[in-house]
Amino acid sequence: MSDLHKTVIDDKAQPEYSHVEAVADPNSQWADHDEAIAAEAYQRNLGVWASFKMYKKAVFWSFVASSTLIMEGYGTMLLGSFYTLPAFQKKYGDYYPAHDGGIWSVPANWQMAFTVVTSVGSLVGVLLGAWQVERWGYRWTLIFHLTVLNAFIAMVTFSPNRIVLIVGQACCSIPWGVFSTLSTAFASEVLPISLRGFLTTYVNLSWVIGQLICQGVLNGYAVVHLDETNGYRVPWCIQFMWPVPIIVGIFFSPESPWWLVRRGRLEEAAESVRRLASQPDATYIHNNVAMMVRTNNLERELAENRGSFASCFKGTDLRRTEISTMAYGCQVFSGITLGISGVYFFVQAGLGTSDAFKLVLGMMAMGFCGTCASWVLISYFGRRSIFLTGMVGMTTALLVVGILACVSDKHPGALWGIAAMLFVWMAFYQSTVGPLAFTLIGEMSSTRVRNKTIGLSRGMYNVAALVFGILNPYMINNTAWGWAGKAGFFYGGIALIATVWVYFRLPETRGRSYRELDVLFERRVPARKFSSTTVSDDADEEILRAHEGAEKQ
Repeated sequence: MSDLHKTVIDDKAQPEYSHVEAVADPNSQWADHDEAIAAEAYQRNLGVWASFKMYKKAVFWSFVASSTLIMEGYGTMLLGSFYTLPAFQKKYGDYYPAHDGGIWSVPANWQMAFTVVTSVGSLVGVLLGAWQVERWGYRWTLIFHLTVLNAFIAMVTFSPNRIVLIVGQACCSIPWGVFSTLSTAFASEVLPISLRGFLTTYVNLSWVIGQLICQGVLNGYAVVHLDETNGYRVPWCIQFMWPVPIIVGIFFSPESPWWLVRRGRLEEAAESVRRLASQPDATYIHNNVAMMVRTNNLERELAENRGSFASCFKGTDLRRTEISTMAYGCQVFSGITLGISGVYFFVQAGLGTSDAFKLVLGMMAMGFCGTCASWVLISYFGRRSIFLTGMVGMTTALLVVGILACVSDKHPGALWGIAAMLFVWMAFYQSTVGPLAFTLIGEMSSTRVRNKTIGLSRGMYNVAALVFGILNPYMINNTAWGWAGKAGFFYGGIALIATVWVYFRLPETRGRSYRELDVLFERRVPARKFSSTTVSDDADEEILRAHEGAEKQ
């Protein structure tokens, strides 16, 4: 029997938690101090380009998992863009004879309903995914939801009425919620310290790529077939091309070594580490597993509960959950609801349908470039400073949108000024808060409750998106409140409040190992002092000794 296998109790003879606890024994050879510190130092000191060469396999598998978000970005943007298509309006809308000489339109309450079921379904998905992944692992959880998504896409594509459409949309949003949680967590667990920022921000780029493809399809096909059923049905059918190739890729991918360590499967964790790096030697593999076991030991000893949702709200995990949920929530608080309703917003503001589609396509291209720009920014600046700068820029842009809307009746050219400011908003969002939120939620949580913390964070996002999604159609719809561009004042005010929170509560995580972050949170270091605080190699042992002493008293 190998040395590594000696640390594992036969899971057929032991209950689940006993199996995990045996692996996490602090006296285990796999929690060796020097080897764990050596792995941290190696990852931190390896340059970015050298890291890409060493971990190109991990980068590839992270790309595969993140590709599920291309589907989410594509699918979530379709329905809102269809509201302006005449064929869609006649199929799923109502006729208003007294408005502008008679028009077809999807009622604001139904637009709200579609938004609500999408947010609720996604919330169910993030919670379900966080529960499933701890039992099935990342691979089989993703494969399961990719499989059932095909049936849900068919329900939406061939829906004969609004009832079937709304049920199908709710069902599709459940796998989308799972993907939004697991793709970030998987990237943060298979990549080294030096690449975490790049590949977790790629999660956002995947979402942007999906949106860009969506707008390309709408501009290239839907706009040409405005009055035909295929104008909206063909874009829906394109979604069938995603699941099968992604399933094949994920089937052959390695499982997260962190998940395997938490489950007590150390030999498999070592094999996963081997598959994620290029030609690693035995020392490298052993050191990396030791680092994971050591971090898992620290978190297990300090945890108030064993990896449950409740533990996310106890001890230092409460602060980490607050930061994760608010960082993710800032995507909504900064005005994303207004941003993703671009076509409908521009039409309601007074622009033509064709111009609106072209503008939104340009915004999506701006988003792609912005996320790529974020990779340059995170190479030179910390997460906190980038995030804060982005919030300030977006707040300013939204308030200017509101001001321009006040004069657009007398000065029609102000409509193009509004469009320009939304481009500015998009540039700030996609280069700062949009991508960095995924990095922060992947780094902020403790490893033992990472999936649950990310699930709760995405849940916060969905609840916020639900509230704003309910209000948004009424704010910009001319048959409801009719605020149009003046909604910028509302979103700008919310963004200002969120900016204040970022300044006082968001810490810097750049260049920190998960062990170091555990120590900083356990010592309750203020957010603005995270970057300047030094963490010694023995800090975790000091904390454990203090913790054991406190328990004996």
